[in-house]
Amino acid sequence: MTTIPEPTAWPTIVSQEEWDVALTKHLRMEKGLTRMRDAVSASRRRLPMVEITTPYTFRGEEGEVSLLDLFGGHRQLVLQHFMFHPDWDEGCDGCSMMTDHIGPLVHMRARDTTFVAVARAPLAKLLAYRERMGWEVPFYSSFESSFNQDLGLTVNDEELHGVSYFVRNGDRIFRTFFSTDRGDEDAISTFILLDRTAFGRQESWEDSPAGWPQTEPYGWWRRHDQYEEVEGDCCH
Repeated sequence: MTTIPEPTAWPTIVSQEEWDVALTKHLRMEKGLTRMRDAVSASRRRLPMVEITTPYTFRGEEGEVSLLDLFGGHRQLVLQHFMFHPDWDEGCDGCSMMTDHIGPLVHMRARDTTFVAVARAPLAKLLAYRERMGWEVPFYSSFESSFNQDLGLTVNDEELHGVSYFVRNGDRIFRTFFSTDRGDEDAISTFILLDRTAFGRQESWEDSPAGWPQTEPYGWWRRHDQYEEVEGDCCH
C-alpha cells in the first residue's frame, strides 16, 4: 500500500467568525460549479445520437442475449466498458473501483434506466470475479462479438475503459453519450468526498499548498480486497 507522507503544513487556524466568512465566499464558487454542471448536463441532453444496427450478442447468466436485451425492458441503458482482457485473471483495479460505487439499481430503474457492465473476458471469469468482489451489477461478456472493437474500447488488443449511454425507441437502439478517463469520476463517490477534505486526494497533480501530503496518482488504487488495513491512529 502506498505510504502517504506526513503533512508539513496545515490549513490556517482562524476564529469561527473568520471561518464563516471564508466558507461563505467559497460557497459562491461551489454554486457557480453547480450551475455550470447543470448547463453542461443541459447541453449533453441536446446532443445528437447515432443508431446501433449491428446485431451484437453477449453472454450473460441467462445465456446469449442481444444489446436490446441488456436494457431489461427499460428505455435507457448505462453500460460500463469494464477492462478485463480474456487472458487476465482479474479485472482492472480502476474499473473495479468504479463498480464498487454502483449502488442498488432500483434507484435508476425508477427513472426507466438500468446499468450493466460488459467486458471481453469469458463469462466464467467475469462471474467468478464478480462473486469475489461481492457485486450485484449484471455482467456480460462480449468475447464472441466485435462490440468492444467497434465502439473503440479494444484497440490493437489493448483494453480501454469508459461508459456508454444508450436509449431505445421501440427496438431501435441509439448511443447518446460516451465518457472516459476523468469523465467517469462523478460515478466514484470516494473521489468526490476526498476532494472535499482538507488534503484532497493527496495526489501529486493536485494544486495544493506547499507541505500538503501527496503521492503519485493511481499508485494507491487497489481492488477493495487487496488493501492492507491501516490502524486508525490519528497521531501515527
